[in-house]
Amino acid sequence: MAAPLIARTVQIPDPGDLIARIPIPSGLAWVRHGDGLVGWGEAARVLVPPGADRFAWARDRLTDLFGRMAVEDGAGEPGSGPVAFCAFTFDPDATGSIMIVPSTILVRRSGRAWLTSVGTAASIPAAPVRPPVGVTYEDDYSGAVDWMRSVEKALAVLGGGRLDKVVLARSLSAFAAEPLDPRALLTRLAARFPGCYTFACDGLVGATPELLVRRTRDHVESLVLAGSTRRGRDHEEDAALAAALVSSAKDRAEHAHAADSVRAALQELCVDLRADTEPHVLPLANVQHLATAVSGRLSAHRGVLDVAAALHPTPAVCGTPPGPAMELIRELEPAGRERYAGPVGWIDAAGNGEFGIALRCAEVHDHRARLYAGCGIVAGSDPAAELAETRLKFEAMQYAIGADPREEPHA
Repeated sequence: MAAPLIARTVQIPDPGDLIARIPIPSGLAWVRHGDGLVGWGEAARVLVPPGADRFAWARDRLTDLFGRMAVEDGAGEPGSGPVAFCAFTFDPDATGSIMIVPSTILVRRSGRAWLTSVGTAASIPAAPVRPPVGVTYEDDYSGAVDWMRSVEKALAVLGGGRLDKVVLARSLSAFAAEPLDPRALLTRLAARFPGCYTFACDGLVGATPELLVRRTRDHVESLVLAGSTRRGRDHEEDAALAAALVSSAKDRAEHAHAADSVRAALQELCVDLRADTEPHVLPLANVQHLATAVSGRLSAHRGVLDVAAALHPTPAVCGTPPGPAMELIRELEPAGRERYAGPVGWIDAAGNGEFGIALRCAEVHDHRARLYAGCGIVAGSDPAAELAETRLKFEAMQYAIGADPREEPHA
């Protein structure tokens, strides 16, 4: 019988910039305001089969995997011991969901830091970070006009009373002269969007503002984002845009759908559930969102994947009701979303973890990156305005890849 893998965690001095410590392009990351986790090497790689029960399957597979490890945990905190970085597809029927347990995991949180080694990890020599060069863009859809026609088709369905909201996404492909190094993208994203969760997992790279769920022992938190506008050119315009967002009936209705859904899902799992009575405006570098924070205490032992299963897909990325919305998305987005708008994050052996919704992201493969952006379509949505919103949301990854976000990518 093979000897069990040993996962050994030791406390270390402050490692400084976590992303700068990742030695190879295939590293993993989950970082916000300088704190979080990064990893490299692979002690285990698990492909999650598609299906409605995929989160339960993933939970059971990790429980078995972690249970067969010998753990020496010198930190005793959420995120110590063995950790799996995970990225799930948006559509439960799509392939591509994955969980990776790195052989080396570096964590910094609240003034403490620790290093976990899983198995007999060999020393990995550091490869220099390569900035993107020679980037050009190509619209993956048949162009902006065709995407607006898809919005018009969605509005016709909404007018029939079967749907209250559907989220439609589109994509762009970026091509570089040399293979893209995700570490260069992570560095730029973390610097420009420090309040977002900057992540990398098996080629999925981005900086999401939306926390699907954080589970810390028996406490859970979620941050709902729906309803968006741009940032102003000065303080006065910024404040005026924020005020218009708060008073927008369309955006308030879209946000209410998303917030009510999360509250209802967590109500089934939690006691002492608390939620903001009114949404607040969350300003980011290039966009502002309506936001509602929800938190509670779990009523039974459930891990972060159990909570993610109850929450995904939220109306913020799918629509309401979710079943008909998913059917319409499959019809109007025949190319699929891969892992865009799916849960991405990490989980430890105790079921603690954090998952965001994979927004402001790209699927990076060699010389190519496929960027995604989406909008919530409700009655009264204007196709041209929704198209403008996708262009605004593309800016985060265009900035990371090196394109000037003020320049429209050519079709």
